[in-house]
Amino acid sequence: MITVREQLQIFTRRFGLLNATCCNECCGEQVSLVQSHILFEVRRAGSPAMQHVADELGLDITTFSRQIKSLEKKGLIARCISPGDRRVSLLYLTGSGRQTMEKIDRFMTNQLDQIFAEMSDFERETIVRSFERLNNAVLKVGQSRTQPEGSIACCK
Repeated sequence: MITVREQLQIFTRRFGLLNATCCNECCGEQVSLVQSHILFEVRRAGSPAMQHVADELGLDITTFSRQIKSLEKKGLIARCISPGDRRVSLLYLTGSGRQTMEKIDRFMTNQLDQIFAEMSDFERETIVRSFERLNNAVLKVGQSRTQPEGSIACCK
């Protein structure tokens, strides 16, 4: 019998491949998978601090800074100094960044619609609720450890 860990590994890999395909095909931009995740988190969080997004994605700040510089050169992200703390850089999507995210969203929604087309409404709703519960449980376990928020990885 296949274990939960095996199911999660397989799902993560297969879904990650869909995301990688998206970044190469859907938006007309040369946006890597990591950059797509950065754009998503910046949009989700509003105008987050750079360190917050780096922590959320489990990236060291040096690697993250290089990605941000690349996204700035592409005109997808901009940063400004926090009015509350001049040592903190806040990130936000530019108009082009929002347009790119809309294209990625459309592509991924189409991919998910194709996946869920194989399932009944009840199965779809059950999966969505289950993912929400799973994400909350992972966050709770991650917060009880000394690792970045929401992370339960065994190594960094």
